Amino acid sequence: MEYTLHLGKDKKIKKLIDHNGLFTLKKQKNICTYLCASIMSQQLSTKVADVIYQRFLNLYDGQEPSPEQIVATAPETLRAIGLSNAKVSYVQNVARFAIEHGMEHSRLHKMTDEEVIVYLTQIKGVGRWTVEMLLMFALKREDVFAIDDLGVQNAMIALYKLDRTDKKKFREDMLRISKKWSPYRTYACMYLWRWKDNPPPLKNL
Repeated sequence: MEYTLHLGKDKKIKKLIDHNGLFTLKKQKNICTYLCASIMSQQLSTKVADVIYQRFLNLYDGQEPSPEQIVATAPETLRAIGLSNAKVSYVQNVARFAIEHGMEHSRLHKMTDEEVIVYLTQIKGVGRWTVEMLLMFALKREDVFAIDDLGVQNAMIALYKLDRTDKKKFREDMLRISKKWSPYRTYACMYLWRWKDNPPPLKNL
């Protein structure tokens, strides 16, 4: 994989590559459903999020619903599967935006990463981090750096001995280090997340 040769120039990332093997990105067909699932999962454990998402699909006979079906679903029905009032509103905002403005692959494919972020964060309830995850894991964009992600931050603090006391300097340090990972920063983030979940011995990094 070409990205491993490039990222492997960073000795700390190379250790993570050697420890965790290769990652691949896959496109998700239904962008609307992906965004809805992302909103549902916020501030929840993976296990709880999976249960709620399955309940959501069960409302539509186990199939991914169309935006029109989501908008037509009564708010109380969505609340009954475990969604807060705010999340019900945000999920329906996403579906309404998909109907009125579109979020098909063909439309988003023509946009740069930053243009996709600007376009989709118009939706109330959809923030920059959520769209960055969508860019990575639904649109298969290889050079996204999730600078605000806590897992990425914690891994970089540990691996590169960064200090977050001065927030401005901290962000500058993260950007400086991440520049050498481009154009494969998405994969670098994946390795940093894997360090957080399953860290190899620090003495080897």
